[in-house]
Amino acid sequence: MDLTLSYCTLAVHDLGEALGFYRHVLGFQVRDDIEFEGMRWVSVSPLSQPDLQIVLIPPDTVRGASPADRQAIEDLMANGLLGRLVFETDNCDATFEHIEATGADVMQEPINQPHGVRDCAFTDPSGNILRFTQPRHQ
Repeated sequence: MDLTLSYCTLAVHDLGEALGFYRHVLGFQVRDDIEFEGMRWVSVSPLSQPDLQIVLIPPDTVRGASPADRQAIEDLMANGLLGRLVFETDNCDATFEHIEATGADVMQEPINQPHGVRDCAFTDPSGNILRFTQPRHQ
């Protein structure tokens, strides 16, 4: 069996704000921005992975979710417990400096981890955790 990840979803508070962050701060390409059946479908991709789409979804557009479900999603987002993405970079320190210069919220400055990577972390405007890792050469 040969499986390929096609897309993943990421809950965001505000589509416009999230789209600006992923496009202007991280340099992602907008793959889709369409309206259908009363909702807006927005997806972005890293330039190096155009086939992988990250779909940005506000909790109030999740089909079949009750008001209590939507509130639970909002609560998890507010605490940074819902969305986490990990990206590999060839230069963790340069990536950190670039993202920090945009005013993004720093979670962790670059450090060497015991499992063989150097990494740093930020949160996006919705509180999703974004880690940037660089394999360390032995």
